[in-house]
Amino acid sequence: MNNYKVWFVTGAQLLYGGDAVIAVDAHSTEMVAGLNASGKLPVEVVYKGTANSSKEVEAVMKAANNDETCIGIITWMHTFSPAKMWIHGLQQLKKPLLHLHTQYNREIPWDTMDMDFMNLNQSAHGDREFGHICTRMRIRRKVVVGHWQDEETQRKIAVWMRVCAGWADAQDMLILRFGDQMNNVAVTDGDKVEAEQRLGYHVDYCPVSELMTYHAQVKDEEVDALVATYFQSYDHDAELEDPSTEAYRKVWNSAKAELALRAILKAKGAKGFTTNFDDLGQTDGSFFDQIPGLASQRLMAEGYGFGAEGDWKSAALYRTVWVMSQGTGCSFLEDYTLNFDGANSSILQAHMLEVCPLIAAARPRLEVHFLGIGIRKSQTARLVFTSKTGTGCTATVIDLGNRFRLIVNDVECIEPKPLPKLPVASALWIPMPNFEVGAGAWILAGGTHHSCFSYGLSAEYWEDYAEIAGIEMVHINRHTTISEFKKELRMNEVYYMLNKALC
Repeated sequence: MNNYKVWFVTGAQLLYGGDAVIAVDAHSTEMVAGLNASGKLPVEVVYKGTANSSKEVEAVMKAANNDETCIGIITWMHTFSPAKMWIHGLQQLKKPLLHLHTQYNREIPWDTMDMDFMNLNQSAHGDREFGHICTRMRIRRKVVVGHWQDEETQRKIAVWMRVCAGWADAQDMLILRFGDQMNNVAVTDGDKVEAEQRLGYHVDYCPVSELMTYHAQVKDEEVDALVATYFQSYDHDAELEDPSTEAYRKVWNSAKAELALRAILKAKGAKGFTTNFDDLGQTDGSFFDQIPGLASQRLMAEGYGFGAEGDWKSAALYRTVWVMSQGTGCSFLEDYTLNFDGANSSILQAHMLEVCPLIAAARPRLEVHFLGIGIRKSQTARLVFTSKTGTGCTATVIDLGNRFRLIVNDVECIEPKPLPKLPVASALWIPMPNFEVGAGAWILAGGTHHSCFSYGLSAEYWEDYAEIAGIEMVHINRHTTISEFKKELRMNEVYYMLNKALC
């Protein structure tokens, strides 16, 4: 977040004279300093002055586009700023926009207010003028209403900033796919060209044979050092530390896989990757003895996007989740199996191996067990844990052919029972508003069996994300009913079909 800035531009005009512009500038400077000093905002706000003409507006918007550190613009109309002067600048703007409807003073100075004060402090209708032109021009933006010193106002700005950071990060995101997707699976596939146009990230196939060239270059002493880190970081049985055992060799192999993956990701500048258990390299050369699950778990915790079975959309989305939440309590997950238990009916979230330890309720255990799926069925290492309890939010992006749909579901993670015969990381949750409606709505919306979960993000983040991206979003929450949700899906279908026809 320290690498990013958000620009603050105040709308004004010269109608009221130079003294008024000086006052507007002074108020804006104080407000920006106050926002930065609040400690509530994750990104520094940079005041870019008042915009008093069409040329000034256009100049600042072009400058924002060309500044790689600028991830968004906040606009505020201190006085009445004629909206026609914003047209050319808004046509140029490529960065996310937040319209702050606020005022320098909190209350009306009833006893002293005169015409000069009223002419200067015109946000009440200046922001409506600006809002009108944004709506007429179909400009996507977030509107935040509230006094700039209020915590709730600052919280909403902070949410938008984190989303802008995730969006900026995605615009140069490279996802590497080691192998293809699972055969005949629909939801993990999609239009990569449209994804790059709409969502920013680029997806490349990378042969596992190329990954194996990095694998062959990993030095034994590097592996030994990483294995020692494993033993220091995670609970484990003493057997794992005995170099004469197969269990130790499997841990050692997992460490070498992690080093190889990290090396190729860094070399190519990739921010995420996918794997496939049917493509692990050739046995006549360097190869993985099983899918690199432990490596995927640890790389996710570092911030690399990950998707199983070639799921590049989930890999990219997880990276964005990690950036927005700054790596607090998030993971790639899969709907695994159902638990019918009346009002507590729930869904077990797990995977063969790849669940991120950032959601663990306690210190994970490093274990080695047999994995009987994929091209090589063998023992392999993994981190085993259960997730923390509490509320969270999970999301997925699907390709509907004519558009992308972002599906968001509020969930409640609950305490699971022990799983002594299933040595994997897992979470157990009840989708809101309850199992029947939540799961039913997710299926009706076309939701995937993979999703990206976070304890720290809420639907507000995803609403801002969908607004910036210009994609559809549906939110399954405590108030969802199947009948109303079906209506929403049908209305959305009509909207996007008409929109495509008009375009």
